[in-house]
Amino acid sequence: MTHRLQAIARQRTIRSMALLPIVVAAALVAGCGDKSASGEGKATQAAARVDGSEITVHQINQVLERQQGLKPEQAEAASHQVLESLIDQQLAVAKAEEQKLDRDPQVVQMLEATRRSILARTYLEKAAASGAGTPTTEEIRKYYDEKPALFSQRKVYALQEFTVPAAKEQSQALMEQLKATRGPAQFVDVLKASGLKFNANQITQAAEGLPLGIIDPLSKVSDGEALYITGNDGFKAVLVVASRSQPVSFEQAKPAIEQYLTAERRREFALKEMKGLREAAKIEYLGKFVNKPASGVAAGKPSASAPAAVASPASVASEPSVDADALSKGLTGLK
Repeated sequence: MTHRLQAIARQRTIRSMALLPIVVAAALVAGCGDKSASGEGKATQAAARVDGSEITVHQINQVLERQQGLKPEQAEAASHQVLESLIDQQLAVAKAEEQKLDRDPQVVQMLEATRRSILARTYLEKAAASGAGTPTTEEIRKYYDEKPALFSQRKVYALQEFTVPAAKEQSQALMEQLKATRGPAQFVDVLKASGLKFNANQITQAAEGLPLGIIDPLSKVSDGEALYITGNDGFKAVLVVASRSQPVSFEQAKPAIEQYLTAERRREFALKEMKGLREAAKIEYLGKFVNKPASGVAAGKPSASAPAAVASPASVASEPSVDADALSKGLTGLK
């Protein structure tokens, strides 16, 4: 939860207000502990007891399940760290309840909003998981064959990214000069000689770690050449300093492709499900929202979040026309 609470209507300021997001998360996900010391009817084993309130192994496992990339040998140490965090949460929850923060109108609203979000997301995830089905071997093979830059012709790149703020005319003239250069040193010399300010960033990255839109066009760029992405306020140049072939076989790629296609099926199913729910419901817009859909949102278009897909390309541009924002978000900062 990222919202900061306003100062609540009390005579003194509660300096520990920053702990409330932790408290709320603990209340919703970890159950805020069990006040019963007897533990009757419990299906999980107690891991700790804090002033009579139990923290269970089940609560620890819930947190561990959400930690992606956790290796088996790390589980033991991670479980102890999670337990300590849950103890801190329970102590904060107890203080919050003691000060009746759970009755504050803003906190109640936040708890209800989070509850509704979890219920909606869980419904969509369960409906998609049961109704979307799984991709066939033929579909997986088709995806593999259609994305050679990711698999059969996969490369690992050493790249230099240059961001050049400039007017359109300046950008065009400078890009023409840069295209005539040979090698990174000459490329930088031309940039410096232009007198324009620029930012540079260097990375080494495999194809699948790059922004989706540049994977295919970049695969067609030779070492020493650059891919150019133009915008209203300048351009970006992604210079291929060096690259090496590192293909992935179908058998190696199959599990990841299957996971991705399954996630895509579920996402599409969830969107279709939301569309059906909207069509079946009676929705009335009132007040200032009558006939005034939010900017950039089509009226009647489902807006619920579908289950997240695996971070793998859904589509790759066939032409070197790349969105500058996507490049900036996906490339800059990768080390």
